[in-house]
Amino acid sequence: MSASSPRARRRVSRAFGPEWLLERLAQLLPGFPEVSVCVALSGGVDSTALLAALSGARAQGLRVRAAHVDHRLHPGSRRWSGHCRRLTRALGVPLRVSSVTVQRERGGSLEEAARIARYRCLAAQLSRGEALLTAHTQDDQLETVLLQLFRGCGLAGLAAMPATAPFGPGQLVRPLLERTRAEIETWVRGQGLAWVEDDSNADERFDRNYLRRRVLPAVRERWSGVAAVVARSARHAAEAQQLLESLARADVERASDGPALSAKALRALPMPRRRNALRFWIAERGRAAPDTRRLEEVAGSVIDARPDAHPYVEWGNTRLERYADRLSIGEAGVMAQARRLAQELAWDAGDSPRCELPEDRGALELAPDPHGPLDLDALPARLSVRWRRGGERLRVRRGGARRALKSLLQEERVPLAERARMPLVFGDDTLLAAGDLWLDESVRAGPGTRRRGRLIWKRTPLASR
Repeated sequence: MSASSPRARRRVSRAFGPEWLLERLAQLLPGFPEVSVCVALSGGVDSTALLAALSGARAQGLRVRAAHVDHRLHPGSRRWSGHCRRLTRALGVPLRVSSVTVQRERGGSLEEAARIARYRCLAAQLSRGEALLTAHTQDDQLETVLLQLFRGCGLAGLAAMPATAPFGPGQLVRPLLERTRAEIETWVRGQGLAWVEDDSNADERFDRNYLRRRVLPAVRERWSGVAAVVARSARHAAEAQQLLESLARADVERASDGPALSAKALRALPMPRRRNALRFWIAERGRAAPDTRRLEEVAGSVIDARPDAHPYVEWGNTRLERYADRLSIGEAGVMAQARRLAQELAWDAGDSPRCELPEDRGALELAPDPHGPLDLDALPARLSVRWRRGGERLRVRRGGARRALKSLLQEERVPLAERARMPLVFGDDTLLAAGDLWLDESVRAGPGTRRRGRLIWKRTPLASR
């Protein structure tokens, strides 16, 4: 019996059609059918079926509209937009057509860049509480799981596409994940509906097309029910991912330090939980996930670096850095500029004897003192204040050797947290003072000093010893 025979069409109609679709939406959408839905309409067979099956449900209180996004990447894109206009007019469904500019990052996938631009456009026009319906099928789910597997993803990737997910001011719903592309195409043909084909779907340079055209036919020949089986595996992966997210949320809450994370708290976690917490926190902060190598670097060398180091990792437009014992994340350029400003302050000591330090580091003050160890006349008029980068040295005794600041801090048993906050005073590139603990011999008072003073580091309560 052919797939296009009347008997086959009746069987498919029971599997897919308006009645089945409404039952499925009632399971996925609270308040159904008194809700507003927007169908993401490409003009292909799957979205055509979704919109056509929904169009008759408006009498039950369902508010339906459609949205089409023109990426302007294909010479036939205007023809696709025209088809969508004709289809929605015939169905009596409102349509909004939008154009986007696709910006692909160097080395990035054009498919992925187009997908990001499309979803960003759709999210911007979604009303509060409205559901965006996409026509992803069981076959799309199969392809997604396999592609994610080939890319070495974790459970989140193997969970593939959820049936529902938060999206913009509303939610994203994929009601067709339990139906195959063949079932849907048979139903559309039975309704006498036309659709458009994207010529680029035949381009096997794209991974998904190669998988669909070359690999999956052989797989289905051996395992006919593979799409349903893999979809079930994706649901199992999604359940396991939910458990991992619950654990990550608890770990992140314990490690939270305002918008940052405590590196000390993360070091107390086993490495798998540490990576799990970092993935969750990065996503919660609205940043794209790093690749495996960069995540390993953050979970390992960044968190475990010495207390006075300031390591960071960048990917895309994201920067994750550790300063003192806190992990912060944000826009790469913005954070780098802010850190550069925080790492060096200009101090015109001739005009102002006090220098306010950023964050929780207190202030530096030059105070006259007839018995002080500092020769005020030996100080340059313009100083700079920096923080440890490693390799700093100074001569603390006249005629003595230059000593590594690291060794001095260790000998004095300065607490690790205070080492990271300690201000270092430079004249040009010469270290003149480390907090109020050590002075370089070039500015130390001697028998002929006329104006003596002290450099005082006024610590905040958090940094006090």
